[in-house]
Amino acid sequence: MSLAFIGLLFLSLLSCENPEKGGEDGKLSIEFEKYELDNGLQVVLHQDKSDPIVSVAIQYGVGSNREKAGRTGFAHLFEHMLFQESENVPQDQFFKKIQDAGGTLNGGTWQDGTIYYEVVPKNAMEMVMWLESDRMGYLINTVTEAAFVNQQEVVQNEKRQRVDNNPYGHTNWVIDKNIFPEGHPYNWQVIGELVDLQNATIEDVKEFYDKFYGPNNATLVVAGDFETEDAKALIEKYFGEIKRRQEVSPLEVQNVSLSETKRLYHEDNFATTAQLNMVWPTVEQYNEDAYALDFLGQLLADGKKAPLYKVLVKDKELTSNTTAFNSAMEVAGKFRIIITANAGKNLNDIEQGIFEAFSKFEEEGITDKDIERIKAGLETGFYNGISSVLGKSFQLARYNVFTGDPGFITQDIENIKAVTKEDVMRVYEKYIKGKPFVLTSFVPKGKPELAANDSERAKVVEEVIKENVQTEVAQADNEVKKTPASFDRSVEPAQGPAPKLNIPESWTATLSNDLKVYGIEQNELPIINFSLVIEGGHLMDSFDKVGVANLMTDIMMEGTKNKTPEELEEEIELLGASINMFTGRESITIRGNTLVRNFDKTMALIEEILLEPRWDEEEFKRIKISTINGIKRSDANPNAVANRVFNKLLYGEKHMFAYPTSGTEESVSSITIDDMKEFYDKNYSPSISRFHVVGDISKEKALKALEGLESKWASKEVSIPEYEINPERNKSSLYFVDIPDAKQSVINIGYLSMARTDENFYPATVMNYKLGGSFSGNVNLILREEKGYTYGARSGFSGTKIPGTFSASSSVRTNTTLESVQIFKNEIEKYKDGISQDDLDFTKNALIKSNARRFETQGSLLGMLQTMSTYGFPGDYIGNEESIVSNMTLEEHKALAQKYLDETKMAYLVVGDAKTQYKQFISAGFDEVILLDKNAKPVDKTLNAELK
Repeated sequence: MSLAFIGLLFLSLLSCENPEKGGEDGKLSIEFEKYELDNGLQVVLHQDKSDPIVSVAIQYGVGSNREKAGRTGFAHLFEHMLFQESENVPQDQFFKKIQDAGGTLNGGTWQDGTIYYEVVPKNAMEMVMWLESDRMGYLINTVTEAAFVNQQEVVQNEKRQRVDNNPYGHTNWVIDKNIFPEGHPYNWQVIGELVDLQNATIEDVKEFYDKFYGPNNATLVVAGDFETEDAKALIEKYFGEIKRRQEVSPLEVQNVSLSETKRLYHEDNFATTAQLNMVWPTVEQYNEDAYALDFLGQLLADGKKAPLYKVLVKDKELTSNTTAFNSAMEVAGKFRIIITANAGKNLNDIEQGIFEAFSKFEEEGITDKDIERIKAGLETGFYNGISSVLGKSFQLARYNVFTGDPGFITQDIENIKAVTKEDVMRVYEKYIKGKPFVLTSFVPKGKPELAANDSERAKVVEEVIKENVQTEVAQADNEVKKTPASFDRSVEPAQGPAPKLNIPESWTATLSNDLKVYGIEQNELPIINFSLVIEGGHLMDSFDKVGVANLMTDIMMEGTKNKTPEELEEEIELLGASINMFTGRESITIRGNTLVRNFDKTMALIEEILLEPRWDEEEFKRIKISTINGIKRSDANPNAVANRVFNKLLYGEKHMFAYPTSGTEESVSSITIDDMKEFYDKNYSPSISRFHVVGDISKEKALKALEGLESKWASKEVSIPEYEINPERNKSSLYFVDIPDAKQSVINIGYLSMARTDENFYPATVMNYKLGGSFSGNVNLILREEKGYTYGARSGFSGTKIPGTFSASSSVRTNTTLESVQIFKNEIEKYKDGISQDDLDFTKNALIKSNARRFETQGSLLGMLQTMSTYGFPGDYIGNEESIVSNMTLEEHKALAQKYLDETKMAYLVVGDAKTQYKQFISAGFDEVILLDKNAKPVDKTLNAELK
């Protein structure tokens, strides 16, 4: 929840070589109005009336860089507290009220800041002002010991899920402890130390709130469909009387240097292959050198021209992927190289290879074309980054907080455009070449010999699994003391009528070669998104060659008949385009994103990729190695293991869905280039394909760009296999897969249900909404908000053309595994008794009103077209779904729950630490309890008996 949006923030650091929208001087900009309230709150307004929605974002000038030793993780912990309650908004109502209005919301904390945001239909703008102002000015009297203890548990579970239960999860901790000295604002992680999270007190909360959460340390951005004077009046009403708090002085730049190289290693409980990191200290954000360092990262590691790729992947076959990037933050920066080794490879060899790549980089140098292709991609990326009002809100807030100017985007782009190849080589020599660095070797447990030489053991602290002890905290009976206000803040503002459903007009066509085409014209930005979907995908694999379809989508992006892999990649990049090809269970998809002016050239490349494959033997060998290593790494990921075993249990050995799309080590090893050619000849045809296009392009122009595919791609008959579905389950089975010393248990519960095309699929999805289809779902409110056992819990239906699953899932603290499974089971059972009218009204509001947000971006419109084409839905299918929601009664809801939810026949899968958790399930009331290995095979009876 807290970090997912951060990528959007950094999309603002992008270039526009030939801006198509801009100010009077031709420089790209975003229009805004900025002013300041008397209490110091800085306000930025941006109008965008393309959709009937409004985004509200508040960024506070406080991240983990404002914490102190012994209280790390507090900025993030405090962010969680602000979602609890305030003086005029009851417990757990913040999420519910926004969802009830058809909106979405979240918050995020990173090293340099904390942001809260909502996107709602425009009629709910005043409600958002009310909610956000209440937690800014009227929160602290509601902070109870019980609420605080609960969120301490939630954040600890987030740490376990993101860090402790993941391969290489402790890497950032080791790096930052050694590159930044004690007391430096970046010496600790945003998530914090476990002991600090456990020791935080309610007094810390009050001190933190008073110091950093005043209006004078915040920027409020409102973007979307509103009238300026109305917005100003509401902002003054709700935020104007909040008192200033402590003044927060700007942080000084604190760049660091290393006097010597530091080399550390850690035996990782979840890693199956070794990983090397090399990190150099650099400079803070917006520093001239930071821009050139960004380019350096791409030139060293991205693509087939990159020296790290040439040496480590192509020449030495030590890895399948190379990563390098600069991370410029508010007060310091670091440049990082990450290399995850192929199975069994030693990190000494990788370190040596990195220095060989540096030598190659120095010898070969940088060309003007290299700089040009990076800038071209950044232009398209910029437009993608501002395709939503939320993206623009983030951008305006970030620039205002860190530069004092929401319009700094113009200068930012100019700074990027000014980067030259000489600048890139200069920063390489200044910060990287011959300079000390921090090196980390994370190796599989029991294989320290894979670490780089002369490394010391890192002082990673691993949590010990203990019995669960409930923290008893007395609930305060005292009535919340209300802070005086000029009006009655307990009255929730009226919202007025919600925007009516307005489905964008779409068009369809069928070409002479049977290729079906779907399109939506949207002219807000000079970009186009498109996809070509070929039916079949993983379903076309054979059981002895599982993974051919997946390898196909990799090999077909490795050059064409007339272009080497490197040449094809460069052609795409020079257009500022992205083309990705991937295999799903039921289809193969080519997905593209490009500038309008380059659409025809991009489609010419699509045509070449699709019709003139290169079948490069060298690249095929590399792809197989990469795929096999990915499969091996997935064995260490509890979530990947859970997904694989769950599918095998539900679909059975005779269904292709029981096998991973990537295949197995054995199957991938056996696949040849001839298998690929045979698959291509048999299964690629326009007769089973659909093309979708969204953007600033008419139907006529889109069809003209497809003339080459129409004339050159001949249709043929293709048969898609059908597989038998496992018989209906008739008992409750508890399956346990052992991940020794896991800090969390992954829980998957469910059984096969129905296809997306079933008349009851969407009604059942509506029915599930209050059970586990949203943050306010019952299972999440209990397991996360009430118990503090998890970071999140959910349930839902997942059918396609083939019957999918009903599943309920979560990752929970290890010592709460049995109780969490029982809570899921009990809540599913209780749900069949029916829900209240209030809960049904909430479901209807959340699903119907949210349609105002449904058509904002090209990505969402492309998804709509793909749903239409996949299932044969009409262009107004969303209107039909809205009618289903609107007309649902309590009786229909209850009947759906009773028909599609039967906890007595579900598979209950737990992936976790068997030695501490397995035994208790033996007498927990399941029809059978079975210990499985990671491939869903029953475990040796002797071991099973020992664990029992």
